[in-house]
Amino acid sequence: MSLTKTMLLGFIAGVTILLGLPIGRLRTPAPALRALLNATATGVLLFLFWDVLSAAWTPIDEALTSVHEGNGGLGTAAGYGVLFVIGLGAGLLALVYYERWMARQSPLAQTNLEGPVRHGPGAMGVTETRAGRPSRIATWSAARRLSLLIAVGIGLHNFAEGLAIGQSAARGEISLALLLVIGFGLHNATEGFGIVAPLAGDLDAEGKPLRPSWGFLLAMGAIGGGPTFVGTLVGHQFTSEPVSVIFLSLAAGSILYVVTQLVGIATRTKRPDLLAYGLLLGLVAGFLTDGIVIAAGV
Repeated sequence: MSLTKTMLLGFIAGVTILLGLPIGRLRTPAPALRALLNATATGVLLFLFWDVLSAAWTPIDEALTSVHEGNGGLGTAAGYGVLFVIGLGAGLLALVYYERWMARQSPLAQTNLEGPVRHGPGAMGVTETRAGRPSRIATWSAARRLSLLIAVGIGLHNFAEGLAIGQSAARGEISLALLLVIGFGLHNATEGFGIVAPLAGDLDAEGKPLRPSWGFLLAMGAIGGGPTFVGTLVGHQFTSEPVSVIFLSLAAGSILYVVTQLVGIATRTKRPDLLAYGLLLGLVAGFLTDGIVIAAGV
């Protein structure tokens, strides 16, 4: 398959993430609905964590099987294992330190919004020089920053999906590539819902609901779905199992961190029934879309 047609497949698979984003503009979702949306998003991400982690572990499992059958050494399995741990740790811990950095930036952003600190004439004061200007993201609400983290984790996962589409197209396996596009396209639609779920409970300083702009939603869609297109382009050029392991384990680590954040939000609502219903709904949605791909013979 030509590169142009392959890139079109990657675009189609990634753009379906936009289908779930308009939910983020619900005007005034009830507290029960917000809790259910959050729990459902958690269920979707739990499925993605399992799906991504199992895919990242597959090359290690195959290498260990070869060792057991006497067809290979432990070097390959150990190498993949190191990549697995590095990716998982980087995806998880990078977001931990990122959140700490953002927590330090937020007070600075608040200070600048209230008004600049005045110093005497002449050169800037030491504190003014050190403070600098906060990043734009530091002025976002916690719900928006969580949506960004979800989009980043899903984007890493979708890059690996794009690699699979590009590699199958490059090998001339057209039917497989088309089935992957259909399956991943359906799957990405549920991921878009997961990105915007935290926004249902976003409130301003006066307690009024905040509706994200279409520009913000499109930006989150680009972060989450765009890597599918990029991965398709990369996968069409070369095949690399170590690259797949790295990106899959990175995605697993980042998704795991986001799941812990969403579970923390869910527990504060004190509605274990809605948490259970939402988790079940999200898991079923994830396994259902994945089952469509498997049933198609992929």
